[in-house]
Amino acid sequence: MIYMFLAEGFEEIEAVAPLGILRRAGKQVETVAVATVGNSDNTVASARGVKLVADVNISEVELNADVEMIILPGGMPGVKNLYASDKVKAAVNYCAENGIFIAAICAAPMILGRENLLNGKTATCYPGFEKDLAGANVSTDSVVVDGKIITAKSAGASLEFGFKLVEVLAGTESAEKIRKAMLYSFMP
Repeated sequence: MIYMFLAEGFEEIEAVAPLGILRRAGKQVETVAVATVGNSDNTVASARGVKLVADVNISEVELNADVEMIILPGGMPGVKNLYASDKVKAAVNYCAENGIFIAAICAAPMILGRENLLNGKTATCYPGFEKDLAGANVSTDSVVVDGKIITAKSAGASLEFGFKLVEVLAGTESAEKIRKAMLYSFMP
């Protein structure tokens, strides 16, 4: 199981692009509504008002050995809302303690820095958030993998981020097959 946490104000491209790529790879991904305000149907609004209905509410998330990865999209105030959730922080720390992949894009790597999970790790983030990557060796690369931590720079890296997630979970061949089917070629 892969959980993608969506909080009010998330960056829609950073969520939907990797979600679509992972599902093309046959991975089971559940989107998770985090503390949605004033609704009971798990609808979460993005930073630009795009509304998505999450598969489950955060109260339904089960952290156990079946979890392969958690994903934290960026966007503001989405990242602030993710970090305000004790359940999100607990999930991040559970994954770190149990060797489960944690993927964060744009401003979301700041959550990992604030939880002291980047000490000695190489990570990237949206420019201006480097100060929040406590203990990290900050990279300017679009996507960085360091052990079980995967970080990406911005919305512009969303597709490459998604392909990298497939690569670490299902292998390079699977990622390349999906790239080819999507007619995707990255131009640096």
